[in-house]
Amino acid sequence: MATKKRQDYISWDEYFMGVALLSARRSKDPGTQVGACIVNPQNKIVGAGYNGLPAGCHDDDFPWSKQGAFLETKYPYVCHAELNAILNNIGIDLRGCKIYTALFPCNECAKAIIQSGIKEVIYLSDKYQGQESAQASRRMLETAGIKCKKVSTDLTELTLSFREQDI
Repeated sequence: MATKKRQDYISWDEYFMGVALLSARRSKDPGTQVGACIVNPQNKIVGAGYNGLPAGCHDDDFPWSKQGAFLETKYPYVCHAELNAILNNIGIDLRGCKIYTALFPCNECAKAIIQSGIKEVIYLSDKYQGQESAQASRRMLETAGIKCKKVSTDLTELTLSFREQDI
């Protein structure tokens, strides 16, 4: 009798959201870590990013505060995960791609998503849905015909092991 394939493998959405969540672990932001992963129609990863400072700006030279005078907070300096994923793509046209992101995109990232030609946004959390920036984002994405969906999974966590004996 032939051996059958494993049945407990993760779905494509779980896989790519996992890459987005793993990317978020690169963020130096002490308060919020967000990652994003862009996938082409052939399910190949073509971009990834996380929230952080632009290349060439040292993480220790800028503030990470959420409150205070504007120039003393992180907000004027940090690039969001979605924008970084778009800017860090492998150099291809992103039209028709999907973006997986841990957090529903803000209005500024929505603009970049629309302009890049990405056709679908898959997100894990929409915790800011009541804020005007999220409402503006949703309005623009819907108007541009970009599908938005919350990732569907029964997973609550996925553990990675770096132990050789687990391979």
